[in-house]
Amino acid sequence: MGIRILIADDHHVVRRGLTFFLKTQKDIEIIGEAGNGREAVELARTLKPDLILMDLVMPEMDGIQATKMIKTEMPEIKIMMLTSFSDQDHVIPALEAGASGYQLKDIEPDELINCIRKIMSDENQLHPKATSHLLANLSNKKSNVRNLLEQLTKRELDVLREIAKGKSNKEIASTLFITEKTVKTHVSNLLAKLELADRTQAALFAVKNQLVE
Repeated sequence: MGIRILIADDHHVVRRGLTFFLKTQKDIEIIGEAGNGREAVELARTLKPDLILMDLVMPEMDGIQATKMIKTEMPEIKIMMLTSFSDQDHVIPALEAGASGYQLKDIEPDELINCIRKIMSDENQLHPKATSHLLANLSNKKSNVRNLLEQLTKRELDVLREIAKGKSNKEIASTLFITEKTVKTHVSNLLAKLELADRTQAALFAVKNQLVE
């Protein structure tokens, strides 16, 4: 089965261009297009895409509101923000809403394909500017990091460090000589203990607290 994608953007030319390019990929299927956030939510409910390429600024409902609604109702759907904005006021709300990726519209086509495939493999994909904004935001939130880290087992710490290196569960399993199922268990446990929402936040947490070289 290919990756079923919904494109949400208020510019027809952008939607057409993305559709035309993505259709050249054998493992990708474009199943719908939305011209605003409200349409994106409605189509997500009916079409159940694997991934949504979501613009930020759209009429009727913006991409952040749409992302929040979709992730609340259908958390299994992956969402990649594809936008022209890289400022903190857009990046932070988008990631907090549940986006798995944040890329700018000037991204190279091949890199876009690469990001889509990585997100579908549970690897979060953030533009460097988005990462720096999120790190700055996290650093402003006071938390007792030492107490949180003391809750982790040695193996959970090992897994956290590997996540920060951008490795998939399969790659972590190979590196640590454990099963992929065990990795998933460790990931779930460490996210709960650190009170983090996803792998992106876990990776940034590890980098911010200098858990990786």
